Amino acid sequence: MLVPYKKDYEKVAMGLLSYLPDFKNLQNLQEEMQLYAADPAHRLYLYRDQEQNIVGLVGCEIGSGCQVLRYLSLAPGFRDDEHFTRLMQELKQESGKLKLLTVPEYTYLLKYLKNDER
Repeated sequence: MLVPYKKDYEKVAMGLLSYLPDFKNLQNLQEEMQLYAADPAHRLYLYRDQEQNIVGLVGCEIGSGCQVLRYLSLAPGFRDDEHFTRLMQELKQESGKLKLLTVPEYTYLLKYLKNDER
């Protein structure tokens, strides 16, 4: 289940972001977290598994008629087709009428959407 990021989950979000190479540097990580606090066009969603544990996050940016997936980070034990499928379908629901796009590094995730959802 995707839930919007709240400041209460900052340490968990930072831990999940630190799996990504761009955020190994603490300064980059802090700047990214400030971006989500300051700019409503940038949205961060936490991903919960069936037991309601936070096991991932998705960073998005709202553009003109679209929502762009900027990055996705899942805990190592959850990087499988089942979780990618569930996460992408939930993100599409969160996007509503906005077209869901990705940055080039994450285009492979679009295969986890049903053909009629693209």
